[in-house]
Amino acid sequence: MRSFNFYKYHLFPSLLIAISLIIFYGCGSGNKDKPDTAGINMPYNKVLKPAGKMIIFGDSALENHALDVALSPDKKYIAVEERYSVLVLDAGKDSILFSYSVRDNIPHTANTYSGILWVNIRGKSTLFWSARNTVFRAIWDSLKLSVINTYHFDPEGEARASLPNELVFSDSDGHPVLYIVLNGNDRLVKLDLDTGTVLWQSHTGLAPYGVVSAAGKLYVTNWSGSVPTEGTPATAGIPWGNASVDSVTGSVNSGTVSVIDPETGKVIRELPTGLHPNDLVASPDGKFVYVANGNDDYISVIRTESDHVVEKISVRLMQENNPYFGDSPNGLAISSDGKTLYVANGMDNAIAVVALGEKASSGGTEGKSKLTGFIPTGAYPGGIALAEDMKKMYVANIEGLGARTLFTGMHAKGKAPSSRGAYNAHKMLAGLSIIPLPNQPQLASWTITVRETNRMNRVKMASLLPRKDCKPVPVPERVGEPSVFKHVIYIIKENRTYDQVLGDMKQGDGDTSLCAFGKEVTPNTHKLTEQYVLLDRYEASGKCSAEGHLWTDASIVTDYIEKNVRAWFRSYTHVLYDAMAYPKTGFIWDNALDHGKSVRIYGEASVPTGYGNKKWADIYHDYLAGKPVPFENKTTIDRVRGILSQSYPAYDSHNFPDIMRAHAFIEDLHRYEKMDGDALPNLIVMALPNDHTAGTSPNHPTPRAMVADNDLALGQIIEALTRSRFWKNTVVFVTEDDSQAGWDHVSAYRTVALVISPYSRLGKTVSTRYNQTSMIHTIEQILGLPPMNIEDATADLMTGAFSDTPDYTPYTHEKNRIPLDEMNPPATTLTGKDLYFAKESARLAVLGIDAGEDDLMNRIIWHSFRREAPYPAHLAGKDDDD
Repeated sequence: MRSFNFYKYHLFPSLLIAISLIIFYGCGSGNKDKPDTAGINMPYNKVLKPAGKMIIFGDSALENHALDVALSPDKKYIAVEERYSVLVLDAGKDSILFSYSVRDNIPHTANTYSGILWVNIRGKSTLFWSARNTVFRAIWDSLKLSVINTYHFDPEGEARASLPNELVFSDSDGHPVLYIVLNGNDRLVKLDLDTGTVLWQSHTGLAPYGVVSAAGKLYVTNWSGSVPTEGTPATAGIPWGNASVDSVTGSVNSGTVSVIDPETGKVIRELPTGLHPNDLVASPDGKFVYVANGNDDYISVIRTESDHVVEKISVRLMQENNPYFGDSPNGLAISSDGKTLYVANGMDNAIAVVALGEKASSGGTEGKSKLTGFIPTGAYPGGIALAEDMKKMYVANIEGLGARTLFTGMHAKGKAPSSRGAYNAHKMLAGLSIIPLPNQPQLASWTITVRETNRMNRVKMASLLPRKDCKPVPVPERVGEPSVFKHVIYIIKENRTYDQVLGDMKQGDGDTSLCAFGKEVTPNTHKLTEQYVLLDRYEASGKCSAEGHLWTDASIVTDYIEKNVRAWFRSYTHVLYDAMAYPKTGFIWDNALDHGKSVRIYGEASVPTGYGNKKWADIYHDYLAGKPVPFENKTTIDRVRGILSQSYPAYDSHNFPDIMRAHAFIEDLHRYEKMDGDALPNLIVMALPNDHTAGTSPNHPTPRAMVADNDLALGQIIEALTRSRFWKNTVVFVTEDDSQAGWDHVSAYRTVALVISPYSRLGKTVSTRYNQTSMIHTIEQILGLPPMNIEDATADLMTGAFSDTPDYTPYTHEKNRIPLDEMNPPATTLTGKDLYFAKESARLAVLGIDAGEDDLMNRIIWHSFRREAPYPAHLAGKDDDD
């Protein structure tokens, strides 16, 4: 299969937009029975082969995301809401006419989830859209977009942002008003557009998202359902409140729609829907409202006469043979005749097309609504706008074509720039699909394409029953067949690219010019990959830790994560403390426990508390002196609480050395060895986070010292395991949670992974394309666990990392070559950029690992290693040091 790994673009500095019109042939022409084989590989088993054409745009220094799209009332123009900008296109020529930068006008802000609205007000073509605490009002004059008003909404209660989102305009009495969902404040407000006065505020459910007007009422979706009452069986924290949750997985288990009187703001009723209801749309005659349930893979149809759900329409891909969750319906559009519903299935990278039945449409076909096919799009489609007069649709692809912007001039300290260029996970352009509305033969062809690009042939393989009398092998072909392994150790590290650590390995496809933490810093990582297996095409499935820990722990990200991507308005979910982020199918530890396996968690999904004001040096020297350091690990997930180690420090802090973590685990390992029987848990999930580093923060070690600490800890853990009585039936998987903090010449997603076992002493390089879902699927297959969702169900097994012949030779760890207490200098000794980055590093250290300011941390590490060279101007987003 041919794949495309980079964008070609033209830069227009005056607009801060990189633009390219990419036309994909084959999905819309040629042989209808045999789809084109070209495509773009994504790092989670999917291939992109978008129908129609795509406009690629954005500030090349940023991670850009197209969120929503709207057609002008005269149908001449299209507006696209992007995370940092709003674009206007000529709908006839599909060309960009103008770009408005939100960041240039309100610093440090970003557009929220969706809801761009285009209306006429007293003869003026008017656009509304929402940012963190602001609603923008702008006039389009066919040449430029001019903001004439901004409406500010303060956060209320515990909220840190009011988060205005979707909007409804009304001027039925000649008096223009705007209804605005405030996602952060749990409110719907009515705004007088002439005076700017709030006429009323109405309480909604938790985290309202969408709003639509139908049958003289307003319908509002609530991501987290109703506000819990006394006696609610289980609740857990979401940002700025509590929600009803599943007692096992900890995920939100309620979704609702509030029905509100537009005159008074009175809540008429609250209707239960599926999980994570997001976008909603009304039928043209107002008799029906359709709700996309992002965490339930179906559409709720509400009849507005009775305000009851009258039909549930599954939009799952190949639903007749596919039992697995993971389509993420999140955007809707309806045809002008009210007979066809278009649904943006985010994780399918496709639009589902539904022929509405008699219960769901006044003009519907006899019987139930029917899913008629799928249209391939870019990555994670969100907003949809229909231009039926021109027989096409516009789709905002939240993940575009992935992070594939190629830059030149990148290199580590003292090395010549790479001639091949490099990628970074946060350098990504946005994508707008322009797709002709298909006839039935074309839709049938595109449906074949969508099934193939989603690898649906693997669903059947994941569901095959085990065969009898199979010989134990490292990775069984079917769930339930025997493995030689009884114990899996799953270690999750932080943020490095392959080239950043292993770029100096001649055995693999590395680039030494990008290698910042090579063999001198990471001797154990290098030795392990030399003695066992070097994986030089392994990729992280997400772009940062808020995405990464969902991929590593649950093998999927939810719509909530995709809607917050890069802005992280409500939370940055790397330590799993926001119940809205979790999938209903739970985590790898839930899967293991549900199938009778023993589990222990070391540091994952938790934070350390109770260690007072101790700094890194205090804890490090106490550890060396054998003095106990008091702390308590805390988690918001009930099930984790019972399997969480309290001797191994969790990881939302840079103050605990990883060798202290390794020591705690090894002590437990020795205790397991003294117990009767096979006492080691079947699954151990372990966070080993210090390769993240604390940047140049005073009171912390240098970046290379923290990476060296992480490497030494890994070596110590592996040595202890290989010398234990459990080693003959134990396998260790190691992955970074993401690849965001560096550059790589092959892929923005390529990262470091290790497979270590008696059956993995191969001493060779494996260049098969694997990713984090492959690792999860392999762990499940070894332990006899079924897939959790569609992502691990369709992932390749990592069979290439194993042989049939064991080698039980124990591993001997390498000592660190960098002093672990090589400290960053105190701020009082610094000036200029050294001082600036030290202060910023200290601020990020207080906020904890991965505060969401990834570009800043990249700058800090760049400066640490390349003091003599400024951060490349073409990579630099706006920052206070510019």
